[in-house]
Amino acid sequence: MNAAPAYQRKFRWKRNDESRLIESLLLGLPVPSVFVAANADFSLEVVDGLQRVSTLVHFMAPDDDALEGIGRKAPLALRGLTKLDELEGLRFDGLPLEIQRYFVRLPIRVTTLTDKSDPSVRFQLFERLNRGTISLSPQEVRTVVYRGPFIDLVRDLADLPAFHELTKLQRQQEDDGTRGELVLKFFTYLDWYKNYDGRVTELLNEYAGVHRDATDIEQRRELFAAAVDAVSQASGTPFLRANYHSTPLNQLEAALVAAGRLIRADGDIKEVVPELLTDQELIDASTKGTNTTRSFKKRITRAQQLLEG
Repeated sequence: MNAAPAYQRKFRWKRNDESRLIESLLLGLPVPSVFVAANADFSLEVVDGLQRVSTLVHFMAPDDDALEGIGRKAPLALRGLTKLDELEGLRFDGLPLEIQRYFVRLPIRVTTLTDKSDPSVRFQLFERLNRGTISLSPQEVRTVVYRGPFIDLVRDLADLPAFHELTKLQRQQEDDGTRGELVLKFFTYLDWYKNYDGRVTELLNEYAGVHRDATDIEQRRELFAAAVDAVSQASGTPFLRANYHSTPLNQLEAALVAAGRLIRADGDIKEVVPELLTDQELIDASTKGTNTTRSFKKRITRAQQLLEG
């Protein structure tokens, strides 16, 4: 059983959170079930319970590779215990042998969700399960529900160095799938512009499902990279308005989609377009009623006009 690749960097619990879980298990307190998804190839992926599973790996630390897989350098030493304070500071290999044997025999409930369920139903189910200490974003849930060549591409492009240079995110957005959702929006809005009706989550889910097994992966990769390069050159990097500390995402989304349109049409794109950041019409359409069809179409149209000069 593995954590989905997109989740492996999402181990966010602090040492005290981890220690409380270990203490609860040692005390025999009930711990929520771990939910896993069964894929078509019979592999299992953790959908809900990643923090708990990663904590067990961190505490028991079978080898250095396991620690590296959860982004830790050393096994967990227990801290902040409220009941079993005699174990304070100990790691698993420092526990009395009888406690080690007791711990490895503790049962943990695992519930398996079949791969045969409808993707939209699975999305709703995973989202509802995801109400614990650390919630997954809709994009993180999509990486499991719609896993395939297209979502793998979205994840790859989200890590594109030039895209990271272009987007300056708030700290909490750095590892919650925000960049991946921007990539998904790029392709969705580029291809399904006329389908937009304000229901963003549903539209993105449907597009990800329809294109799950897309075969034009390299063409898509080249198109997105070209759009990122065009916007980076036009606006400068990172994409920031004056006196702001993070990228205005709706405005960037419009600029990328507009650039993608022009690239597909072999149209000319101005090399320097500072108005992408300062144009009031574009800003208004990106900050007021942002999910309405009117604002959506207006900001993409305006961005394209600016890029065309």
